[in-house]
Formats: sequence, structure tokens, C-alpha cells
Amino acid sequence: MKIFKMKSKNRIGTLGCVIALVGIILVSGKLHAQKVNTDSLLVSAYQSLKDGQYIQAIAKARMGKKEAPEYLDFYVVLGRANQLTKQKDSARYYYSHVLERNEKYEEAYTYWIGMELEDKNYDQAEILLAKARKSHPENSVFPMQQWRLYQDMGDFEKERTYLRELSSVFPSNSEITQRIFWLDSRYNSDRFGLQHTYTNFERDGIGPWHLSSVQYIRERKWGSIIGRVNYANRMANKETIAEGIQVEAETYFFTGKKSYAHLFGAYSGEIVFPEWRVGANYFQTLTKGWELDFGVRYTRVDSMDLPALTLGVGTYFGSYWVHVRSFFQEQESKWYPAFTLTTRYYLDSRFDYLNFVAGYGTSADESYIQSQLQNRISLNSYRVGLGYFRQLGGKFLVGAQGGYNRQEYLDSKWQNEWEAYLMFQYRL
Repeated sequence: MKIFKMKSKNRIGTLGCVIALVGIILVSGKLHAQKVNTDSLLVSAYQSLKDGQYIQAIAKARMGKKEAPEYLDFYVVLGRANQLTKQKDSARYYYSHVLERNEKYEEAYTYWIGMELEDKNYDQAEILLAKARKSHPENSVFPMQQWRLYQDMGDFEKERTYLRELSSVFPSNSEITQRIFWLDSRYNSDRFGLQHTYTNFERDGIGPWHLSSVQYIRERKWGSIIGRVNYANRMANKETIAEGIQVEAETYFFTGKKSYAHLFGAYSGEIVFPEWRVGANYFQTLTKGWELDFGVRYTRVDSMDLPALTLGVGTYFGSYWVHVRSFFQEQESKWYPAFTLTTRYYLDSRFDYLNFVAGYGTSADESYIQSQLQNRISLNSYRVGLGYFRQLGGKFLVGAQGGYNRQEYLDSKWQNEWEAYLMFQYRL
């Protein structure tokens, strides 16, 4: 009898252990399933956010934080969804909740800073940026948001100083390079300059030609203005056959945060220059270092009116700037194209660079042949040039460039032209 009772107790104990073990397995499985479902819910919430289904994203994130209140990712989704639905105060609450519990949460900083910049809350954005950059010095997004802060504030001096520091961290960023040059052009500067172009021709009895200029350049935050007096001397058989003076003025002025315009005009009563030469260009800065420009030209020479349209595109990449400009010029109801490719490799500032030029055709922008534009516009020409320009000691700017032009001067008759250009400027 005792033996039977002992066996019964053992059976009951064994059965209890089995039941407990099964219970533990079931509970563990349920908990694991809950974890998987929570993770899946987060993925689904982010997908709804990505698809623009903000109400669904909010509903899923609320469900997720209820099941797993310590899961901060759900609060980030709620913050972002409220931000995108213009519920900014709710978004701030959720981002603040996340950062109070994890001050290194990068995504929360990124979204919150972007929202404050969008709302022009610059003081709050600056506070958040300081914390974000301290927590994540290696992050590449926060330095760009700092740049946007200075840009949106319109503090050009602070932006200019900051970008010079940033360019050493991101030397290949074309947008930074482009912006630095744009800001540099708004820096107050007054310069006096001299320049001279010497052109020689490989034809008996032709040349050389001389073109000399005295100029004054005044740069201010609004733009710049340039006054110039040009003197030309045309020689043949070692004698001067024509000479004269031209007066010229031009201005660059900013029309927006990422755009500017260029106007110029010149007049002369001498045969060695056109009577009138005027033009205009509009420049628009695009993303990723690109720039687009278009404009018009008008030249009055030898009793002929020569209008032209221009279209150009340029880009910065690393230390390079490449620009292509096309000219479409009308003469006697016919249109003639010309193209110019300019490539610069910047060594330091906007005044320090190597310059390469190549082109086809004759355009109204080539100063040394202005008085012969009507004769050359319909003829072929191929040219290249290479130059070096440098700033010395903060006061002096110097430059030299050489060029070669294979020019058709009559139908199927060609000549070689060699050009040397020297430039000197003194910063007042």
C-alpha cells in the first residue's frame, strides 16, 4: 500500500514538472513572438512613413510604444510623422523624449534640427547642433546642417569663415567650393589693374596688335562695378595703321541667394573698336556645384548690327571648375555658332589657379578682335590657351596666359595667330 502511494506521488510530481516545462516553453514562445511582432511592426511603421501614409505610421508607432515603451524607434517615427503633417509641437515632444533617454540618438537630432531650420528657429537649431556635433564628431550630416544654419541666417562672414574650415574636411565637395567663391565675391575689395594683350600673325605685313587696359574694380556685398579704359594699336609693315581708345563699364550684382546678373557696355568713336558693345547675363546656381547661365550680346561695328544669344553651363568638382558657353550670332539673317570651354584648377583662393581655354568660332566676347567681328563671324577658327594666375602677399594679383588661334581669314585661307596676355592688379 505504501509502495502504491509512493508511485502515485512520483507520477503526480512528474506530471507537474512536464506541465510546468510546457508552460515555460509556451510563455517563452509567446514572448519571442511578441518581440518578432514588435520588430516587424517597426519595419512596417517606417515603410508607411516612407510611402507617405502618415496616419498609418502614427497608428503603428503608437501600438508599438504601447507594447514596448522602451523602444525609442517608435517615438522617432511618431516625431517624424507629426513633423511631416505639420504637427510641430507634437514632433518636438517625441524628439525630446528620445534624446532625454538617449542623448546620442543621431536620427532624432537630424530630424529635429532640420525642422527648426525649416521654421527659422535658429537659436534652437544652434543648441541642438552643438549637442549633436559633440556626441557625433564623425557624423557628416551635422556639419552640413551647420552650414545651412549660417546660410539661412544670411550671416555671410560667419558662413565664409566656417566653409573655409569645412573645405579642409570635405575637399572634394563641389558645392562647398562653389559657395566659397560666391561668398568671396561679396567681400569688400578695391583693386587697380593693368593688362596687356599682344597678338602676332604668321602673315607677311600683318601685325602685331596691341591692346592695353587700365581698370578699377570695386567689390561690395551687393556685387561689383568695374570701370575700364582700353587702348588699341594695330600695326602692319612695322607701322601703326589704326589706334584709338574705348571706354567700358560692367557690373555684377546679386539677385538672390543663389543667383546673380552681369551687365556691361562699351563705346568708342575709333575704327579700331566697335562703336557700341553691350551685353547681359543671368547666372543661376544649381545643386551639386552646377551653374546655368544665359544672356544676350549686341555689337555695332562698321555700320552693322550683330546680335547674339548665349547659353552656358558650369560645374565644380574638387578643385576644378569647368564651364562651356555657346554663342549663336546673327549676321544678314544667318546664324553662326561659337563655343568656348574654360577649365580652371584652383590652387588656393579664387585668385590662384591654372586656366585652360579651348574654343571654336569667333564670339563677341573676344576683346582683341572686336573691330573685326563682322569679318570673322562666318569663318572657322580653332583656339587653345593656357594661363597661370596668382595672388602674392595679399596685395598683388598677377597673371599670364598664352594662346594659339588657327584662323580662317578668307574662304579656305588660314593664318596662325599667337597671343600673349599679362595682368597685374593691386588691392587698395
